[in-house]
Amino acid sequence: MNLEYTAQLKELIRYAILAPSSHNTQCWKFRLEDRGISILPDLSRRCPVVDPDDHHLYVSLGCAAENLSQAAKAQGLSGKITFDASGDGAVQIALEPSSSTVTPLFEAISHRQCTRTEYDGKPLSPEEIKLLEGIGQGDGVRVMMLTERSEMETVLDYVMQGNTAQINNRAFMKELKSWIRFNDQEAARAGDGLSGRTTGNPSIPRWLGSLLFKFLVRVQSENDKIARYIRSSAGIAVFVSDVNDKAHWIEVGRCYERFALQATALGIRNAFVNQPVEEASLRPHFARALGLQSGRPDLVVRFGRGPEMPRSFRRSPEKVMV
Repeated sequence: MNLEYTAQLKELIRYAILAPSSHNTQCWKFRLEDRGISILPDLSRRCPVVDPDDHHLYVSLGCAAENLSQAAKAQGLSGKITFDASGDGAVQIALEPSSSTVTPLFEAISHRQCTRTEYDGKPLSPEEIKLLEGIGQGDGVRVMMLTERSEMETVLDYVMQGNTAQINNRAFMKELKSWIRFNDQEAARAGDGLSGRTTGNPSIPRWLGSLLFKFLVRVQSENDKIARYIRSSAGIAVFVSDVNDKAHWIEVGRCYERFALQATALGIRNAFVNQPVEEASLRPHFARALGLQSGRPDLVVRFGRGPEMPRSFRRSPEKVMV
């Protein structure tokens, strides 16, 4: 593998790691191949409390694979994405020379973010809704676009139920706290985790943040904030997979990432409100409330127009390559 090709693959990885991951754990490793790249799960960065079946972990691999595929097109490569469940859990991207295509999705990669703040409450146009719905579909994956206020209030009720259960779970709170970076210096040093800057919180020493954490993250105040966030949104997208397995979780990640990149290209923000699908006991009740006869609700995403927020940190390509 020559140095020029290696540098090209590392550039693709740089775009891939801008994908989202649960708690910004960046739960992936990248392995350079003769004619492509493999994305492997980094199980040392899994979240066993909030994600006991590694669902979010494999969704994150799908998000990274989609970013890499879009970046490959811009560099004159076509990327065929496959997954072999019997192997080491890696997502393989086979790369072949192709014509260069710079798409709006590629151009949005560096600007996409999970924007955790209030939006402006204004509806999207029917054309925007249709475009987002179309691009969020995949092989065995569909997306429900909920824009009626009654539908959104139903989702809000389940989000608050899930949020209440999580905050009352000591193990969940301990895991969450371990991924919070209370100041920019800590976040920059780690290159991962949930930085307070992304939600507009002040930068404080870790000892003070640890002391205040249990007093600031409380059920009522967090539920009140969630209600403001959802009610300020233009709608909620629920991604649903036909089959509950790793291959479909990866496909969900690819579908969500295309949705998020297209939204970014349109100036539309989005953020996860995944509590109803993270709480296993709540998930089937949530599915019934959505009117689903089959399939697993995988991701819950609010969307709308709003301000840009500071970005979370990422580790360098060198630190995620094996």
